[in-house]
Amino acid sequence: MMQRPFWIERIEKAWKKRPLVWLSGVRRVGKTTIAGMFPEAIYLNCDLLSAGRRLEDPEQFFHSCKKNSVVILDEVHRLKDPSRVLKIAADEFSHLRILATGSSTLSATKKFRDSLTGRKTMVFLPPVLFSECAEVFRIHDLDRRLLHGGLPEQLLAKEPDQQFFSEWLDSFYARDIQELFGIRERAGFLNLLKTMLIQSGGLADYSALSRECEISRITVKSHLEAMTVAHAMYPLRPFHGGSKRELAHRPKIYAFDTGFICACRGCEKIRPEDRGLLWEHLVLDTLRVTFSRDNLGFWRDKSGREIDFVTSSRGKVDAIECKINPDRFDSKHLQFFRGLYPSGTNYLVSPGISEPYEMSCGGLPVHVVSCDFFLRHSDE
Repeated sequence: MMQRPFWIERIEKAWKKRPLVWLSGVRRVGKTTIAGMFPEAIYLNCDLLSAGRRLEDPEQFFHSCKKNSVVILDEVHRLKDPSRVLKIAADEFSHLRILATGSSTLSATKKFRDSLTGRKTMVFLPPVLFSECAEVFRIHDLDRRLLHGGLPEQLLAKEPDQQFFSEWLDSFYARDIQELFGIRERAGFLNLLKTMLIQSGGLADYSALSRECEISRITVKSHLEAMTVAHAMYPLRPFHGGSKRELAHRPKIYAFDTGFICACRGCEKIRPEDRGLLWEHLVLDTLRVTFSRDNLGFWRDKSGREIDFVTSSRGKVDAIECKINPDRFDSKHLQFFRGLYPSGTNYLVSPGISEPYEMSCGGLPVHVVSCDFFLRHSDE
């Protein structure tokens, strides 16, 4: 079995905080595979009726587990009352290490009446991180990662499989959206989802989406919320310091995987004009793993000046720009941004950077780094 040490270490660190770890991510992202990397764990596939029967009496089941055992509850949201099972595990059996996996967060879903606040540690599993491509999957080609996407099955495939992408979208609706959220408008939902994949990385415009997909504005917002909870979309909030010239409310919405973006755009190869935006998605995956949601955003003003990503903490505002070739970086927007927010570090994230280095851009110091740099400096 291919090992993914970064995620094993992350889960083990999470267990040191609380005995219950919730590993979430979209379907087929690799949750079950990672769960299988814990030797001698007690594994239950909650998709099976037999697992449901064993957990009808959670106390009896957890009592039967030896002290310090690792218990895997895979696809736990398939249980009739998953929050009850997890609450009992966290409250009464803290000597166990519980890993529960699911395709969504615990918020806003019909099955989870208790979000287990204070009882769990959340670990979000994105598509394969760019740093893992070479280290774990022996893939060194950036364009392959962008075109195939980061779901392991497709990443390792010789060619992108359009049928795989189509079947995944149908399964995502049927097994995640319809079952967990009760959304019955299949055509409208999938039309919006494909539109968001095509427009990934753009500013949200609910009215335009309503007209384009022929559904109400309220429905657009409701569907996007479900997509967000199920990890298919990620709204990135704008950072602003109070200036009327800054965007303050409209988020940028990023889709979960570059392979699906390419598939919905009909790309058979990565075009030069698309490479930069798709690279931005890979950088965002790393930043989501590294920084808390409250500390991550983007910056833009009404003149169109923009910083790809911004992190703010303790009075410092760090700027993170994404560029395939650091020698072609134009620092005009960064210079204007630093005129408003002088305190913070400037980063330029590029592929192929083996060792971080510093360069001067318009009189500003800029640290040129790889995605790995942020994984080594996580605040999570």
